[in-house]
Amino acid sequence: MTKIIQNLYKYLFQDKKFYQNLYKIALPIIIQNFIASSLNMVDTMMIGRVGEIQIAAVGIANQYFFLFNLLLIGICSGCGIFISQFWGKRDIVNIKKVLGMGMIAGAVLATIFTVIALYIPNQIINIFNTDPKVISEGVKYLKIVCISYIFTAITFNFGFASRCIENAILPMIVSSFALLFNTFFNYVFIFGNFGSKAMGVEGAALATLLARIIEASLLVGYIYFSKGVLAAKCSEMFSLSKDFIKKVLDTVIPVVLNEGCWGLGFVVYSVAYGRIGMQAMAAVQICNTVQNVFMVFIFGMSNASVVMIGNQIGAGHEDQAKIYAKRFSLLACLVGICLASILAISAPFILSFFNISDTVYHSALMILYINAGILLIRVFNCLLIVGILRAGGDAKRALFIEAFTMWCIGVPLAFLGAFYFKLPVHYVVALVTVEELFKFILGIPRLLSNKWIRNITENM
Repeated sequence: MTKIIQNLYKYLFQDKKFYQNLYKIALPIIIQNFIASSLNMVDTMMIGRVGEIQIAAVGIANQYFFLFNLLLIGICSGCGIFISQFWGKRDIVNIKKVLGMGMIAGAVLATIFTVIALYIPNQIINIFNTDPKVISEGVKYLKIVCISYIFTAITFNFGFASRCIENAILPMIVSSFALLFNTFFNYVFIFGNFGSKAMGVEGAALATLLARIIEASLLVGYIYFSKGVLAAKCSEMFSLSKDFIKKVLDTVIPVVLNEGCWGLGFVVYSVAYGRIGMQAMAAVQICNTVQNVFMVFIFGMSNASVVMIGNQIGAGHEDQAKIYAKRFSLLACLVGICLASILAISAPFILSFFNISDTVYHSALMILYINAGILLIRVFNCLLIVGILRAGGDAKRALFIEAFTMWCIGVPLAFLGAFYFKLPVHYVVALVTVEELFKFILGIPRLLSNKWIRNITENM
């Protein structure tokens, strides 16, 4: 037994170059995501001081942004697969072309979501909750915050591309500043400080809009001022042949569908939770915010795995890519055990910071314990689908695993629990976690088969 542990330790930790690259890429992403999630928690706490109706309204309005955000991540992640493999070859010309495709797709997506939010905000909020007060507050928030979507698209494209060329520090620094501005603006506009009137949920939306404008301006401004790899001219970004577009879309579309499928499913879950009641929605919103803080580590590792494994495949080092994939998988399991333990122990302490009723507190506490129980498997699934399979260009299999488990298992169980059995919200959440078990069962054989490795930049 001791020898097995020693061999496992050597396999995991003997490669210094692996960890140097991991720290270089993952650590800035983890820090960026941790700051973002922590400040989102602060946002929730701040708007929670106004009232539970406002928490539910902002949480529901953000479900619409959540869907946009995931589709945008799909576009940027899909493009990132190519950028990572092109960076392994140091093919700067094609990196700029892929960046251009991402910018076009992101701008179109942002425009569509913004126009819909401006013209039918009531109908969007009504999907999740029928309480007139929640709808009124949600509409106020959505009509302002949707203007920020175009700036989010710009930031995401340049930020993801920076990570894929192993410059994760830049988007981390820029986003950190922007998110600090967001918290300050929340303090000013939500509560009416420094001479501003108290705007409530409208103040929270205005703070987000201003922070997004600052974030996009700082990131793009620095890239072009420093004349880095991504400082592309319009002619370099948009001189795209039909064959090039087709090859990129063949991989990007499954990634977008993957994110959209998962995001839409998550929105459908919110519909089920919202119909249980306003307090149920508030509990879920709080727990989602808390869980996001704990997931930042694995999202950082997943993003790092896309870059590191993708670089190896692009450079033609497929055997090394296989070793990296297995090492990342084992590390994900270790991280999952640690995070699950911390979440279970700290759940009551975390919830003590929220000004909520006893009913919401009890539901939220049960949900956090359930999340802790499934966290190890959830962390591994995230690393596999968002990281390894995408890095290898195996986007279609990742889409199948995600879509099948969510829509054939998770969503039906959520609606059975909420509408048919009329269970408390924490029991419905427990039913939904069953999908993670099936995702794990489907993912393991694909990882071990090594069929996920594809050099998608070959002959481009």
